[in-house]
Amino acid sequence: MAIEVTCPGCKKTFKVSDQFAGKKGPCPDCKTVITIPTVKQPEVVIHAPESSGPSDSKGRPVLKPLRRKETKLSPLLLGVMLGGAVLALGGAIILRLAYPEHNIPAVALALGAIVLAPPLVIGGYSILRDQELDPYRGTAIMIRVAICSAVYAALWGGYAAVPWALGLDALELPNLIVIVPIMAVIGGFAAFATLDLEFGNGVLHYGLYLLVTVLLCFVAGWPLWASG
Repeated sequence: MAIEVTCPGCKKTFKVSDQFAGKKGPCPDCKTVITIPTVKQPEVVIHAPESSGPSDSKGRPVLKPLRRKETKLSPLLLGVMLGGAVLALGGAIILRLAYPEHNIPAVALALGAIVLAPPLVIGGYSILRDQELDPYRGTAIMIRVAICSAVYAALWGGYAAVPWALGLDALELPNLIVIVPIMAVIGGFAAFATLDLEFGNGVLHYGLYLLVTVLLCFVAGWPLWASG
């Protein structure tokens, strides 16, 4: 590959073989000693992708990307949930021993439904929420959890009131085929409206609460429907 050289004396341009790169030699016309430049390797330039949005006079972006904080099931929250589960299980066992005839006071059942709701609601929200959305925090999450918990507990109150409304002593098992889906739809909508969960995830969210409370009812010995 030939190297193009310009003589500093006579300003004449000529080419020499690249084997003379870095060496000195006389100009063929004016005999001025010239240092032959070295061969430059081609540079590979990688251009960063242009950022969208407004920029300043130097082309630098003026908007900084928003940093989204992740809300995960922290060890503290997990510990609170597990501790609450142990306490709830212990309470259910105590009720079973204290009321062997399964005539548990309605106040005790209502209190259990209310107390269990907030930790299950916040725990389910941490797992099922949309990770692309900024999570609720502080007062906002407290208010939303309180509303959602109230709806979940109220659904148990509605379940207990259905036999009275239908003039029955207790619900029969076939009645649950109609009642439970209605409860799931209402609970899913409550999670959707208060916690911005997708409706399907909202149904799963309420299903977590329903499953835990149903299991505790069985442990406590409270009949959820007529045994026949």
